[in-house]
Amino acid sequence: MQNWKDLYKEHATAISDTIPAIRWIDLWHNQVNFLTEEHPFPTPAIFLSYRTLRTEDVGNKVQKVNLQVDAYLYYETFADTYKDAFNQDSALEFIDLMDNINALFHGAEGENFSSMRRLGFAPVDTGNAGNLYRMSYECTLMDYSALKEFADHEINDITIEHDKTPYALD
Repeated sequence: MQNWKDLYKEHATAISDTIPAIRWIDLWHNQVNFLTEEHPFPTPAIFLSYRTLRTEDVGNKVQKVNLQVDAYLYYETFADTYKDAFNQDSALEFIDLMDNINALFHGAEGENFSSMRRLGFAPVDTGNAGNLYRMSYECTLMDYSALKEFADHEINDITIEHDKTPYALD
């Protein structure tokens, strides 16, 4: 992994390519608790958050990182989830989406991460008509962001001078 931006973009692309019902993908900034102040977004929406669990220095300013990835699924609905409600099936569609997200992420590996596994999931109280669930995963990645980058250069017109004294090889 060269940078965190690549990791987020890889996850966002995997979600959009695999789960077309998700209409909005963004980084988590607690948007659902500030709906009137935030930029409006369509639902269902998923927000991704990243936090370091552990790091291990492997040399040359490179770190092996155990990372927690939180996927917040927000599903806005006024349908009823109670047993035998006439619109119960549409109210419970967010559970299918959680299953789809888990099928995508659990056991996943990518260009920027490996060994992804689910840690758990839990509802998050929003105080509004939306369902918000946080699904947490752990993955491993190599962080090269502190590694000094060297640019490739062509070197022209080099003259190498050497002593013409022969050397004996024993």
